[in-house]
Amino acid sequence: MKTNKLKILNDPIYGFITIPNSLIFDIIEHPFFQRLRRVTQMGFSNLVYPGANHTRFHHAIGCMHLMQKAVSILQFKGVKISEEEANALYIAILLHDIGHGAFSHALENSIVKGISHEEISLKFMKLLNKEFEGKLALAISIFEGNYHRGFFNQLVSSQLDIDRLDYLKRDSFYTGVAEGNISSDRLIVMMTVVNDELLIEHKGIYSIEKFLIARRLMYWQVYLHKTGVLAENMLVNVLQRAKELALQNIEVPATKALRYFLYHQITEENFTEETLRIFAALDDYDVLAAIKEWATHSDIVLSKLSRMIIHRNLLKIELQNEPFSDSKIRAHRRKLSNQLKIDNDLMHYFVFSGKISNTAYDSKKPIKILYNSGEAEDIVRASDQLNLQALTKPVEKYYRCYPKKML
Repeated sequence: MKTNKLKILNDPIYGFITIPNSLIFDIIEHPFFQRLRRVTQMGFSNLVYPGANHTRFHHAIGCMHLMQKAVSILQFKGVKISEEEANALYIAILLHDIGHGAFSHALENSIVKGISHEEISLKFMKLLNKEFEGKLALAISIFEGNYHRGFFNQLVSSQLDIDRLDYLKRDSFYTGVAEGNISSDRLIVMMTVVNDELLIEHKGIYSIEKFLIARRLMYWQVYLHKTGVLAENMLVNVLQRAKELALQNIEVPATKALRYFLYHQITEENFTEETLRIFAALDDYDVLAAIKEWATHSDIVLSKLSRMIIHRNLLKIELQNEPFSDSKIRAHRRKLSNQLKIDNDLMHYFVFSGKISNTAYDSKKPIKILYNSGEAEDIVRASDQLNLQALTKPVEKYYRCYPKKML
């Protein structure tokens, strides 16, 4: 029986989304891509915003839809994009996040060292390219920034790329944080290409201003919300402790895929095709199931942290503009060590400090506004919004975390 591969999906943000051809249908159907249904887009942000349960799958499909719109608009404006190039753009944006691990960045900072999700995405693309007999080669070239038409890579990865146009709008919708609700349609309609560079027509300047301010607000209100930062750090600590015990040959219950990463030192050098296939079997469900098991583990650090996450009885977090004193952090650890009768060497799992930072706009990779005269200028200089210049400066905040009953 022949499968109908020209499907239409119903998306809560954009309405009906069309899968453009059978190759893309087959990529979406592949187990590597279907895994994204089981990887949340925003990690533990649902502990702050209960609606934030959407997945990387949602986001990737939404990005493909916006890329279809962008290609259509640019072709309408006379930019020559062949069917092969258009298809490669759809595939590149569809797979741009396929390397994300369970709970987004938590795995990168705990049980897999020295390899980013972008590098894992590229490994997935290359393996899929082998399986699909070279049909992803152009998409990979665009993703890596090697294709001779530079604006293609800008559409996939830049300060005004299709990725950002989807995740800001989508995350705003699912969190209910209205400040992030950008007009992705308007921004795409204002796109144009001159001398192989992606530009925004001058009449779209206010939409760009809103986009940059929305991004800044979403970072501080959502992505770097202090409770979300705390929960992710606690998850990293749980995974690091589990791996520490595993490498001491202490039994740490886990699914087969998670167990592999706990009981082996995985780095960029030994991240083989076999490792990649095991990684493809690892998702949020493995981690959550493990944490539920670890809540009754004999190791006091692993069990306490796991119970805190499962019951949302988190540590306390404080933010300030200056770094916290190392001596005070050490004193807090000693105090807690005596209270809980836990070795002081393990207190860094419960009392720790760190830094979060965000630059809303990187002037080294400018978004350029195209005037009617044909001249193009960085949005910061083109805008009469004085606070856009301020967005180019990194904003840093420092945090410390400790048990609520401690101080």
